[in-house]
Amino acid sequence: MNTAAKPTDVTESAAEPTQYLTFQLGNEVFAIGILAIKEIIEYDAVTVVPMMPECIRGVINLRGSVVPVMDLSIRFGKTSNPVTKRTCIVVIETQRDGEHELVGVVVDAVNAVIDIGAGDIEPPPAFGARIDADFIQGLGKLNGKFVILLDVQRVLKVESIGSGLANGASTDASTAMATTIPANDTSRATATA
Repeated sequence: MNTAAKPTDVTESAAEPTQYLTFQLGNEVFAIGILAIKEIIEYDAVTVVPMMPECIRGVINLRGSVVPVMDLSIRFGKTSNPVTKRTCIVVIETQRDGEHELVGVVVDAVNAVIDIGAGDIEPPPAFGARIDADFIQGLGKLNGKFVILLDVQRVLKVESIGSGLANGASTDASTAMATTIPANDTSRATATA
């Protein structure tokens, strides 16, 4: 009886492609690892919360949970794009202080789920990117073009967007929004398009 352990082939699993959801912001294509995405919903009324950074559009009620909604175009230093039939909210699960949190991000359109192998990912550029290089996990090669792979934890890091808050309000946008309006309180909700 051979009791020697078989070596595991680490290179085989490392070579497997990772799935990413691609989406549009203006004319640019971005991607987020599919494992961070909880769901994609149609853009609907967002409740505006006062004194939030400009890139936080407000909150939505997602099955009883208050979920902050971030406008990625504004987060990347651009102007907000108009809402169209293809505009969606991609709900992403992040971790902060060991806790799972949901954050919605507004995108102009969702494209497809793609597979990108580790060998097809280039490191982020040191300069010349139209968004903060810290937000970029890498550049994925797809059909002769590049797709910007976002580092979700850095893009959605609420501490780095706190400078837009007025009068020393909490820099923790998701906590501030979650405690401002209870999920079942619709009496103060102000819908925007």
